[in-house]
Amino acid sequence: MACACLAAEGVTLSLRMNYQLIPKELRPIAEKVEAQQRISEADALSLYRTNDLNALGMIANVVRERANGNYATYIHNRYINYSNICILSCQFCAFAAKKRDAHAFEYAIDEIVRVVSDALPLGVTEVHMVGGLHPTLKKEWYLDLLRRLRALDPQLHIKAFTAIEVRHLAQRIFRMPIRDTLETLREEGLGSITGGGAEIFDPGVRDQICRGKETAAEWLDVHRTWHSMGGRSTCTMLYGHIETLAHRADHLRQLRQLQDETGGFTGFVPFAFEPSQSHGILAHIKRASAFDQLRNLAVSRIYLDNIDHLTAYWVSLGLPLAQVSLSYGVDDLHGTILEEKIFHMAGATTPQQQTVAALEHAIREAGREPVQRDSHYRHIAPRQTNETRTASAPAELACA
Repeated sequence: MACACLAAEGVTLSLRMNYQLIPKELRPIAEKVEAQQRISEADALSLYRTNDLNALGMIANVVRERANGNYATYIHNRYINYSNICILSCQFCAFAAKKRDAHAFEYAIDEIVRVVSDALPLGVTEVHMVGGLHPTLKKEWYLDLLRRLRALDPQLHIKAFTAIEVRHLAQRIFRMPIRDTLETLREEGLGSITGGGAEIFDPGVRDQICRGKETAAEWLDVHRTWHSMGGRSTCTMLYGHIETLAHRADHLRQLRQLQDETGGFTGFVPFAFEPSQSHGILAHIKRASAFDQLRNLAVSRIYLDNIDHLTAYWVSLGLPLAQVSLSYGVDDLHGTILEEKIFHMAGATTPQQQTVAALEHAIREAGREPVQRDSHYRHIAPRQTNETRTASAPAELACA
């Protein structure tokens, strides 16, 4: 596995591990990784069950540096949650609402266009947009929104809609096949689809935490269809609730299998369940520990040998732990975000945005080289802004 930027330069990294620091039961797996051989699902389970976090980090770091060198990336983006009104009532979700609920919201197209327009002078390169499965918004609303965002700046990348949103649009709103729906959205400006909604693929788990949502096969099929059209997307995992370690390994297996088939995933973004507003079967859940979050990232990096990039979602981890994760297989700290609602409505206490300066400082402190990326994880130069032209002006918005 090699990152495109390193492969293009013909770089071959020879990275060796200190086996004295790796427990005997993990050495056969470490030897596979060093030999660039694929590890099995059983190997992934062995990695999940170890308590030797330093050994995991050492193995994951070999994969990370082989793929991406010493670079760590971030994207300058703006989040938009256009509405939380949703026909579903997933047990784990504190974001979704019915129209009558006090916390329900729905932004008009003019409002969305205004906030994105305000973000453009700051240098954002991507708008990341998801929402609930709205029961009454019409086909023309979605298409007009995409047209007007694209008209603001043709270079702005519009990353929007989870697989379940795409299915909702296709089946209930557009009344078209999924491929035709995706093609129509792309014609109006959609650049890529998001990886949200994967949760945990196991059907028994899904029945308990998101009953009524699409199946794993349906989630995978939307991404398979998009990839077959030449599109790219990210993939995700929601962990730290009722799933077992075997469920996590199986989830990774299915992602790796689809990536073998299509090659369309640009990066993997796991995040821990936020339990503070949970109820029912999830009421007793404690938040995933820092140890578990780093272990999950490291195992993901080692197992997903065909997905070049692993993102630490600082909204979930917090920036300090995301910084530490750069030594546990992670090569990307996601983005500036500029207002995130889903995790914060669930009770997250992290900031709702980060400055470019804060992300770059965190990366440098971890001994990595910061680089801004685009929506497909390609390295880019920062866009010229009013702030970068004037030395005395602040580089970004202050953290919320």
